[in-house]
Amino acid sequence: MNLRSAHCVVLACTFVFGLVPFAKAVEYKEVNARASTLSFTYEQMGSRAYGTFGKFEANIDFDTENPGAAHATLTIDLNSIDAGSSDANTELQKPAWFDTEKFPVATFESTAVKALGNNRYAITGKLSLRGITKAVSVPVLLKSESSIGIFDGELVLKRDDFKMGEGEWADSVVSNEINIRFRMVAPQR
Repeated sequence: MNLRSAHCVVLACTFVFGLVPFAKAVEYKEVNARASTLSFTYEQMGSRAYGTFGKFEANIDFDTENPGAAHATLTIDLNSIDAGSSDANTELQKPAWFDTEKFPVATFESTAVKALGNNRYAITGKLSLRGITKAVSVPVLLKSESSIGIFDGELVLKRDDFKMGEGEWADSVVSNEINIRFRMVAPQR
């Protein structure tokens, strides 16, 4: 093998083994709120009910090469709730529920991200609702489609942890467990 051939082999190996792993690293820096969704389900009087939040702001700084350094925030406008009827929306804004006059937003801020393998992550953080802050861990699946990252996750919130639905609602008319689902869409950077 001559010197030129050896040089080409070294360059080829450097490219294959040195650059290809870096080609897989992807960064996500901003969330497209219009393409993203935030919804919830719960049981009310034995029937499943569904709702959404129409206004929220999400920020993300996520590098697939270094997920441990990732950071995410979510601020939800609680007045943007759609629980299926104007009566339900009005009731949920009252002091027994969200008390939006005193607490117009709910927030989540990540404190740690752990890679679980197969594009799955555990995002730990602080959820603040009605002036109460609790630590939560959210399992998230990252799907990549056409240079877009889709972060799908679900969290079970216990409404009595945040003193929601007290008084006449404290019985079992509405389930204590509320399933929060999100789909955050972010372009690759």
